[in-house]
This record gives sequence, structure tokens and C-alpha cells, in this order.
Amino acid sequence: MTTPQTLAGLSIEELLDFMPEGNGRLNDKMGIQLVEVAAERVVATMPVEGNTQPFGLLHGGASVVLAETLGSIGSAIHAYPAKIAVGVDINATHHRSATTGTVTGVATAIHLGRSSTAYDIVISDEQGRRVCTSRITCALLDAPKG
Repeated sequence: MTTPQTLAGLSIEELLDFMPEGNGRLNDKMGIQLVEVAAERVVATMPVEGNTQPFGLLHGGASVVLAETLGSIGSAIHAYPAKIAVGVDINATHHRSATTGTVTGVATAIHLGRSSTAYDIVISDEQGRRVCTSRITCALLDAPKG
């Protein structure tokens, strides 16, 4: 793939082809699948199976991985090509458990600035019930030259 002028408007496949490690090794292991990608909104799914804690519930850390993935991708799309996005803060509130099926994360931009971005991420189960609410802030740093 040639180097794009912008990441905005790329298909999921084109975006993953551009990324140095595609979907990312951890995302691949966890079964995270992108559904929609744009700076303003990023959506992905993740299976509960394989991402549980010892009591069979969706691991809270798995929800945080999903949330950080969504916020980081949106931030990267917004920042490119002049800047790169790095996460500096993330929090999560776990509302209910999930034991089966798939969860869906929806990241909605709340700030797309010159030096930082912030996203609200809502993770829901297949019945549309909120499992987790997260917020991530990313710093936008100058992209390496060359």
C-alpha cells in the first residue's frame, strides 16, 4: 500500500494494511474485530469466550483493552500524518457482567484537538445492556521525521 495522505475515509481493510502490525497481536488474540472506523466514532466487537477471569465473567481488563483500542484508533486517524497518538489516561467503570456471546464497544469522540484527544467508550452486551463505560485521553505528539 502506498502511504496515504490521510487515514480518514480508509476502509477497515486499508487501515489495517497500513498499520505496522495490522490489527495488533493482542487484539488478534482477544478476537477484537473492527466494524466502523473514523476519527469521530470507532466500533468493534469482542467475544466473551477466551476473555474471562477465573469465575467465567468477562475480564475487566479485556474491556479496558477493547476501550483503549477504540480510542487509540480514532486518535490515530485524527492525528495522522503530522502527529502520532499515545494513550496517557484511561479509566473504566464496570456495570454488569457478561458470561457469553459478544460485546460491542462504541467510542465517541468528545475532544479532537491539536495536542490531545478524548473519547467516551460504551461497551454493551448482545442485549444492548451496558457492561462498561470507559474514557481515554491520548496525547498527540509530533510524528517522527522521514
